[in-house]
Amino acid sequence: MKCIIGLGNPGAKYEQTRHNIGFMVIDELAKRHGWELNKTKFHAHYAIEQLNGEKVILVKPMTYMNLSGEAVRPLMEFYDLDVVDIVVIYDDLDLPPGKIRLRQKGGHGGHNGIRNIIDQLNTKQFNRVRVGIGRPETPMPVPNYVLGKFSDEQMPQVKESIQRSADACEHWLHKSFLEVMNDFNS
Repeated sequence: MKCIIGLGNPGAKYEQTRHNIGFMVIDELAKRHGWELNKTKFHAHYAIEQLNGEKVILVKPMTYMNLSGEAVRPLMEFYDLDVVDIVVIYDDLDLPPGKIRLRQKGGHGGHNGIRNIIDQLNTKQFNRVRVGIGRPETPMPVPNYVLGKFSDEQMPQVKESIQRSADACEHWLHKSFLEVMNDFNS
């Protein structure tokens, strides 16, 4: 069983914001396969489906970004998942829009959702897909920027990064994460 977790904030107010790009990747995967996140438990909306013989859980934590681990940990415990069975998708200020970077471990890099997952799982070693959102071009507090929407000029790159992130997750279902990193990190 593999678990694909997209980070974001619940509610219409946060839809299509930079911080919700993890949710956007989950939405893309669900759309591709005709899946519906119809389960609500562990402070998360999720779906359990089969793809190419592999059981897959798609997850959107509903805890708000900064408490993402409070949804991830109980879900992992209930389904008896190890950290090698999960991938977490989230926004990254240090990558430009359109760029993705896959990693198997690391710190939180100032990302509070990842910080909370690290704290809840008591490890920095879990698979990640970092999706670039860039930094503000004008002086702006980071919270305002990440909770803002992408510009029209950024949307082609953003859509491409969502597609590539979803592709990487699908490849992970039949390849090792290291192989997927080699294929998708450029």
